[in-house]
Amino acid sequence: MAKGKAKGPQGKRITLKMAKNSIRVSFSGRRRLDLSKMGIATFPKCILELAGDVDELDLSRNMLRKIPNTIEKFQNLLWLDLHSNQLDELPKEIGSLQNLTFLNICNNKLTTESLPEELNLLKNLKTLNLGLNCLETVPTTLGALRELVDLGLFDNVLTTIPKSVKNLPKIERMNVKRNPLRELEKPEEEIDTIKRIETLHLVEEKDLCSSCLKKCKGEKDELHRLEDMTPSSSKELSFPLLLTPNSSAKDNQEEWRVRSTDP
Repeated sequence: MAKGKAKGPQGKRITLKMAKNSIRVSFSGRRRLDLSKMGIATFPKCILELAGDVDELDLSRNMLRKIPNTIEKFQNLLWLDLHSNQLDELPKEIGSLQNLTFLNICNNKLTTESLPEELNLLKNLKTLNLGLNCLETVPTTLGALRELVDLGLFDNVLTTIPKSVKNLPKIERMNVKRNPLRELEKPEEEIDTIKRIETLHLVEEKDLCSSCLKKCKGEKDELHRLEDMTPSSSKELSFPLLLTPNSSAKDNQEEWRVRSTDP
């Protein structure tokens, strides 16, 4: 007998009783349905009966490939964690969860095309984690999430971040690490071909010996040549009696000054 098409992992079957026993109440009074790390491969339909009784839903670290459009029944949800599954798409109905303030869908197989445009309807969202997926671009429509404070975009293949997202009014943290972003590339350092003078000692021309005077005039001519190669200011300062001495002139400056004052 021919074998049928191979199926994916069956995963653990969740019953309504198991789901009810997995509800935890936080210190803040929120009721969380925690089905993380349960080996679930298919969204358990039985939890739809609890949709009105929970504020938070944790389905992270399972083997889910799809979230059904019936997720819209969880209208009271404030917090939804779907990270570390095998999701390659999200239903557009996720945009109907208008009370969501936290959405974690990192570490899945989502692409830019598989993100529903309806994500921009989550007007109360404060935290959105899209890291560790396969996003090539960030939808500009995410700029509509005006309450967003924390945005995770790390470990994708993004080359740019749209201005509408950069300029979100309340954004405080945006993790874009390990993306090939062009704006993070360091520009090549320009090579300075002009020799710079670190120290300049000025003396009067009459204080220089003939050999020093000749050398300094040569250096002065070289400086003028370099000035012709670079843009100059409209008003140039001139010091005709001041020259750059060599090291020997510098060492003997004091001796020259003493001689010039002798009677």
